[in-house]
Amino acid sequence: MVDALCGEMDVRHGYLKNNKLSTIYFGGGTPSILSYSELRKLITKVKEHFEIAPNAEITLEANPDDLTTEKIKELKEAGINRLSIGIQSFYDEDLVTMNRSHTVEQAIQAVQNAKSAGINNISIDLIYGLPNLTKEKWVYNLEQAFKLDVSHLSAYCLTIEEKTAFNHFLRKGKITLPQEPETIEQFEMLMSEAEKHNFIHYEISNFCKDGMQSNHNSSYWMNKFYLGVGPSAHSYNGVSRQFNVANNMKYIKGIDSGNLEFEIEFLTEADKFNEYIMTRLRTVWGISPGFISNGFGEKSLNTFLLGIEPYISSGHLQWKIGGIPFGQDSLILTQKGKLLADKIASDLFV
Repeated sequence: MVDALCGEMDVRHGYLKNNKLSTIYFGGGTPSILSYSELRKLITKVKEHFEIAPNAEITLEANPDDLTTEKIKELKEAGINRLSIGIQSFYDEDLVTMNRSHTVEQAIQAVQNAKSAGINNISIDLIYGLPNLTKEKWVYNLEQAFKLDVSHLSAYCLTIEEKTAFNHFLRKGKITLPQEPETIEQFEMLMSEAEKHNFIHYEISNFCKDGMQSNHNSSYWMNKFYLGVGPSAHSYNGVSRQFNVANNMKYIKGIDSGNLEFEIEFLTEADKFNEYIMTRLRTVWGISPGFISNGFGEKSLNTFLLGIEPYISSGHLQWKIGGIPFGQDSLILTQKGKLLADKIASDLFV
């Protein structure tokens, strides 16, 4: 697999037109199982084909049980300067329910190990909407997360995918999920606790200390180009989106034979407009009428302004004057609006 990833970079490095890289992200699956030599091989290959900014953010997603003191030392030596740790819950029984391989003790130790090694740019993941997640348990999870004094928190509502153990248990009645009012309350508690601890709610599912947002994920929401390497990886160049084959063996064989399977979707103006609305509405930076006017024309702007009026009147949207980082007025979701982000976005699509 590592050889195939390097092979894809050899073939596709021109995709970004020699743009300097400001972020590198090892994610999807469990990249923390990579050895030091494998990780170094991949980063060396990136450096072979791309110029990397001196202060580039280089993130690795990790399971807590992989992050031993020795492992973190190797990650740091390989060039990793940011960790995204999938803690999910501070209750062992919840981790068992989610079929996670780590314990709460290992999760806490992983964060402490990273800090001791000098990696202080740390994000942790939590999940709400879990079976049997009471209000009291969710409060405890949030308290433990902020007690770890990490710089970034991502929190997602549980979604049940087909052909998973969760879906099987749900259909058999072995587990029950919280009702929608309960998950809404958990999301509201999340926003409230984050604000108390001076975390900025910069995207629907993401919170950070001032200046510590995920630069890599923010690039998706800011419509920047990116190259995805590996099975299922997505790439975007402003004109189209490309999706690599998902099957690992087909991916490796495709690279070896010089015939990688992928799908490509060319974006229409409507696609680009809708993606802008969908991604930017979820962020603290919001939607810029000036950007819509310049990029999509006055007709699109007028339709947009007409569409937002009911949501402004209902208190779901509000104007942010001179928003950072663009110094322009922008439209953002209110606390109330964040509960309906997807519906509001879809109502504004063309």
